[in-house]
Amino acid sequence: MRVHIRILKHIVAAIGYGLVGGFILGLILYVYYLQNRPPLKAWHTIELDEEFRAPRAGEVKDLAGYLRLEERLFDELRREIDARVAPADRHALSRFNPESVAHPENYPSNWNRTFELAADEPRAGVLLLHGLSDSPYSVRALAESLQDHGAWVLGLRVPGHGTAPAGLTEITWQDFAAATRIAAAHVAKQVGNERPFYIVGYSNGAALAVQYSLAALAGEPLPLPDGLLLLSPAIGITRAAALAVWQARLSHVTGLEKLAWDSILPEYDPFKYNSFPINAGEQMYQLTLEIASRAERLNPGSGVKGFPPVLAFQSLVDATVIPAALVDRLLRQLAPEGHELVLFDVNRIAAAKPFLRAGKEQLREQLLADGTLPFTLTLVTNLDERSRGVMARQKPPHSMATKDTPLDLVWPKDVYSLAHVALPFPPDDSLYGYAAPDDGGLHLGSLEMRGENGLLLVKPGQMLRLRSNPFFPYLQRRMLEFFQLTGED
Repeated sequence: MRVHIRILKHIVAAIGYGLVGGFILGLILYVYYLQNRPPLKAWHTIELDEEFRAPRAGEVKDLAGYLRLEERLFDELRREIDARVAPADRHALSRFNPESVAHPENYPSNWNRTFELAADEPRAGVLLLHGLSDSPYSVRALAESLQDHGAWVLGLRVPGHGTAPAGLTEITWQDFAAATRIAAAHVAKQVGNERPFYIVGYSNGAALAVQYSLAALAGEPLPLPDGLLLLSPAIGITRAAALAVWQARLSHVTGLEKLAWDSILPEYDPFKYNSFPINAGEQMYQLTLEIASRAERLNPGSGVKGFPPVLAFQSLVDATVIPAALVDRLLRQLAPEGHELVLFDVNRIAAAKPFLRAGKEQLREQLLADGTLPFTLTLVTNLDERSRGVMARQKPPHSMATKDTPLDLVWPKDVYSLAHVALPFPPDDSLYGYAAPDDGGLHLGSLEMRGENGLLLVKPGQMLRLRSNPFFPYLQRRMLEFFQLTGED
């Protein structure tokens, strides 16, 4: 019996050593793979000192101070990165080559910077917050439309953005939130108590808008928005972001800098980083945990009351955020006080169905079959399987009844779904639009590159991803109606 026990112990020990050895070998191979990626450039390694951080809120107390600091930041960017680009990197599509078509300052406006669009007699004030690794360019079209309809508009450059990807390697969501508070106070001050104050948030910017509103509702001395427009809201992301933080920590311990990066890619986009540090995803994940915690504390069981009315737009399929999290972790947590979800369906025309993965319609069917939803559901979907035309199928809160309204819009014949990054851009956006005008400029949204596998420096999927929204006119109209900016004041 004792002999059998000793043998069993040896077997268990051998298995344990084998598992540990296998794990160590797998880790070594994974690290080798990560370290074998393209070399890091100056824009991956040089952190700029003049960036706003939450501890600087004591000295940077208003937007004017924030803009002065931002001016010094962009001067530092020119000195420390643009002026030091190696000759091999001074090609025609380098964001950091001052002579490149992709250099932001070669555009009429550098949309990486905070912008303000004033109105003589503003009908409303609107703060717009862009997404992670993005810039204020992503909310430009919405901002210009809002100003055209009488709103005083501020598009904030969130800290860590608009300069170089290295800006996101050490930034925190608390830095994002501190800048949001400065910007919100400025917009609210411009319109006073007699005019409404709204926030538009895209992706991580939507999460910041929600966190800000929950903080105001919890008693922080902040102007509470009169409504939130949320686009592709980052309310829930995969746990891979949380687990990946160990990769970044391993980078600090070992000194292997590439481990701190989820992706290392050429920087050819003037208004969005292509490379993505692990820390950026970790901060977005931590922000979603903060939102969930605050919402739980404020929910007495019947939903959070007094939260600003929400109009949220979300694609049914989204490779960046979890669409169901928007429903379960936010909209279901709010009292039924005028909130709405607009869900963009996939293209259900019969010819496209054989090429689509099954199971993506699960959330759609669950919501349509649920008569307990405390918010209005609007589904933008095909008129039928034979038509590329679309309709808005609307279902009121706590109801199973639906009403279909045809829209004067169609699916482009080569588009099968929207994408996370597409929602805030019109089809004719000069940079990201699939119908951008042929003016000889840089048109990333309409590139069609065909050839052999393995030649491109970027993954073909990056070129296939839809970068603009064929239903942007509908989104724009709903935004103006929601903000009560369609008629005369």
